[in-house]
Amino acid sequence: MIFEWYSAGGVTVHPLLVVMLAFAIDVVLGDPPEVYRRIPHPVALFGNLIGFFDRQLNRPQRSDRARFWRGALVTVCLVTAAGFAGYAVHWVLAQFLYGWIGGALIGSVFIAYRGLFNHVRNVADGLDVSLAKGREAVSHIVGRDPEHLDEHGVARAAIESAAENFSDGVAAPVLWFALLGLPGLFAYKAVNTLDSMIGHRDSDYEMFGKFAARLDDAVNAVPARIAGLLIVITASISIGTKGGDAWAAAIRDAEKHRSVNAGWLEATMGGALGLALAGPRQYGHTVIEDAWMNDGGRVEATSADIHRALSLYRKASAGLAALLLLIMALV
Repeated sequence: MIFEWYSAGGVTVHPLLVVMLAFAIDVVLGDPPEVYRRIPHPVALFGNLIGFFDRQLNRPQRSDRARFWRGALVTVCLVTAAGFAGYAVHWVLAQFLYGWIGGALIGSVFIAYRGLFNHVRNVADGLDVSLAKGREAVSHIVGRDPEHLDEHGVARAAIESAAENFSDGVAAPVLWFALLGLPGLFAYKAVNTLDSMIGHRDSDYEMFGKFAARLDDAVNAVPARIAGLLIVITASISIGTKGGDAWAAAIRDAEKHRSVNAGWLEATMGGALGLALAGPRQYGHTVIEDAWMNDGGRVEATSADIHRALSLYRKASAGLAALLLLIMALV
C-alpha cells in the first residue's frame, strides 16, 4: 500500500477504504451500458493503441528475433505509460477533499466482478432456452469456436471463464490496486490487455506477444493462487461443494495446464464442483491438446452447474472483500 490517499486539508484516507469502495461500486453497478454506449471504455481505448502498434511492428516478413524485441519494447513502453497515467490521475485527485471517491469510481472501471457474473449467468439462461442461445452467449466470454461445443461443452466453457477470470478480472486488479494504488491498477490492466490481444501461441503472435504473455504470467502468479485458495476455503464451508477435492485437484493437475495460473483456478473450481474442466479445446481450425483439470471428474456439465459455479464465485469474492477488511484492520 504505497500510495495513500491525501485529501485537501491534510486528511488522510486509508488506501484500502478506496479499494473497498471501488470493489463495492463494481459489485453494484458494473459497467453501465448506457455510459459506454456514449463513451469508449478505457480498456477498449488501450486495446486500440495495442492494435496500432501490432499493425506497425508485427509484420510477418520480419525475423522472429526482431518481432520478439519489438513486442517486448511495446509491452514495456505501454505498461510504463499506463503506470505513469495512473500516478498522474492519483496526484490530481489527491488534491481535492473528496478526490479519493473519484479514485474509487475510476478504480471500479477496471474491476470486472459484475460484468463477468452477468456474462456467465447469460450462458446458463441461454442454455435453458436452447443450445444455440447458449453458444451465442458463451461466444462473448471465450475465444474458442462455440459451434463445435455441445451443451456440456458450453457449460464447461462458461465455468472455466468464471474460474479463470475470478483472478484476472477481480482478485488481481483488486490486489494490485491495494498494493500500488491507481498506478499499480493501471499497469496491471495494461499487462492483462496486452496478453489478451497479443499473448497468443500462434504464428502471428508467438514471438511478438511472448514477452507480454510471460509478464502476464508473472503478475498473475500470486493473485491466481490467492484466488484459488479462496475457492478452496469457500468450497469447504459451502453445502454441495468440496474444498478438499478442490485442493487435491489443484495440487495434482494445475501444473499440467498450458497456463499454470489458469490451471490453478480451473482445477480448484473443477474439484469443488466435481467436474472435469479444460481438456482439448478448438480455436478456429486448431485443436489445443490440454490436460483435464480435476481429471476423472464429471464432464456432463449443465446450466445448473454454471449456477453452482456462480454461487462459489460470489462467495469467493466475498472472501476477497473479507481479506481486505482484515488487512485494513491490522495495518
